Amino acid sequence: MKLIELHILQSFPVSCLNRDDVGAPKTAMFGGVNRARISSQCLKRAIRNCAKDMLPELNQGIRSRYILPLLAQALEKQKVKTGGAEELAREIASFFNEIDKKDERRVKTAMFLSPREIADIAKALGEIAKKKVPTDADIKKACKGASRMDAADIAIFGRMVANDSSVSVEGAGLFSHALSTHKAENDIDFFSAVDEAKPEDVPAGAAITDTLEFTSATYYRYVGLNIDMLADKDHLGALSTDNRKKVVDAFLRAAVLAVPGARKNSMNANTLPSYVLGLVKGKGQPLQLVNAFEKPVASKNGLMDASIMALREHHKELKKTWGIVPMVEIAIPDNSLDTFCSEVLRHVV
Repeated sequence: MKLIELHILQSFPVSCLNRDDVGAPKTAMFGGVNRARISSQCLKRAIRNCAKDMLPELNQGIRSRYILPLLAQALEKQKVKTGGAEELAREIASFFNEIDKKDERRVKTAMFLSPREIADIAKALGEIAKKKVPTDADIKKACKGASRMDAADIAIFGRMVANDSSVSVEGAGLFSHALSTHKAENDIDFFSAVDEAKPEDVPAGAAITDTLEFTSATYYRYVGLNIDMLADKDHLGALSTDNRKKVVDAFLRAAVLAVPGARKNSMNANTLPSYVLGLVKGKGQPLQLVNAFEKPVASKNGLMDASIMALREHHKELKKTWGIVPMVEIAIPDNSLDTFCSEVLRHVV
């Protein structure tokens, strides 16, 4: 397996980038102490949106439960009559997932499809519908044969289709939950708001008082990309080498730069990583370096420098003990982001 690995250290100030079911920042126990946590799902969405902004023409995946109207519109363009288009769209949607009886415009679980896939499915079945009613086998064949030339995001982040695994896509990307390198506890922000139009005869007092939980921490996170998988026929094998380079470049930049947008108007936490270790491996398995922080970092002079030192030492020991020899080892800020991406791309695509 040819693999790109990013090991990222980043500090966020007062924030709640990823909240749990009661609105508090997510946490986890690691090394016997409580850590701040940002889930991989939260990070993946931020990265996917960022990559889409950078390279929209090749990252057009749409995740939605409302796939029936999209399919019906595509079928109407293929001259399938309106009533027939809606019924055929229902049959196609049922292939991917069960129709939601509460709202028959949608399926029960969000599907991840691209415009090109939808257009290809509609074209194939539209041609068949001119001659006969498409069968289940026709629908399956059309769905399996649809192109994902515009869906690098589906290739990287994957999709699961419970009804038929033949159209599932194993994501070429690998992601960890971000964990603080040190012990971290949530804190409480008490706030109030003034009523600016309160009558004079109303007693003094705030319009509202409430509390929100927040945290601040230095996080370690891991992002990997299976280059061999990305280049196979079920992923982006049909793309040109230049376009695959564009996809990998956008993904690398998004993985480093993306920040979840939760509470950005009241607790804007946008920062940039302080340290990124990039590795290219020609073989072997994905390997996190999170155990550098199994013993929580402690320092009275800031946590980032101590975290960088712990990460470097742990990686050095792993290479020595297990004979790990990366093809490329490059770091930010020793190198600029442009140089970092160019050097990684030079060895993988």
